Amino acid sequence: MITSRPLHWIAIALLAATATPSSDVQANNFVARLGANSEHGSLPMASELAHLAPEANPDVLQLAMQALRCADPGAERLAVIDFSKPSNDKRLWVFDLSSRRLLFSELVSHGRGSGDAMASVFSNVPESYQSSIGLFRTGNSYTGRNGYSMRLEGLEEGVNDKAFERAIVVHGADYVSEDFIAENGRLGRSHGCPAVPSEVAAPLIDSIKDNQYLFSYYPDSNWLESSPFLSCNRQLASQ
Repeated sequence: MITSRPLHWIAIALLAATATPSSDVQANNFVARLGANSEHGSLPMASELAHLAPEANPDVLQLAMQALRCADPGAERLAVIDFSKPSNDKRLWVFDLSSRRLLFSELVSHGRGSGDAMASVFSNVPESYQSSIGLFRTGNSYTGRNGYSMRLEGLEEGVNDKAFERAIVVHGADYVSEDFIAENGRLGRSHGCPAVPSEVAAPLIDSIKDNQYLFSYYPDSNWLESSPFLSCNRQLASQ
């Protein structure tokens, strides 16, 4: 017997089918141009991360490790978000680099100004309600209006460096759940924060707070070409 899907599910499937290949190609092309930059030791570790999280795009993990090795070669924890995936896919991974473990594989929301089921527009502008991409340093945890949360410091000028001013934080939300997806065909959306499922917010935040790193990816050609962390321009990256 053939069962029908609601139209919003069909639309999401079409978006995913058309968006993901081009995103994969762009990441792959950039990694190819970047080269297997063994100077920072990123390729061997990225291969290990890809083994730990086989559903993640290995080229995105390569870019994340390149950025991290440029910013802080001694970092112990790394969170990676791949915003080229639809919101009803798990697209957030948290790695313990020192023990070579995958700690979390989770759903994560994008800002309501960034798109519907697929995020496609990103911003550093206050009140845009858009997500930001690039490399972030994690800050302290606190309890606020969204419950237990973690501040983020954007490290890329003009791309995400207003994250603290915009109150872009990691927090839990009821609209980030499989139940919400079943009812709506996608996750709910935030004001630009990477919101995670409520039940994992506290342990996830505790695993990466206080001077660890979060890397948010989208195949934006301007950012890929200009990021000081991806090209490892240490003078710009350290400013």
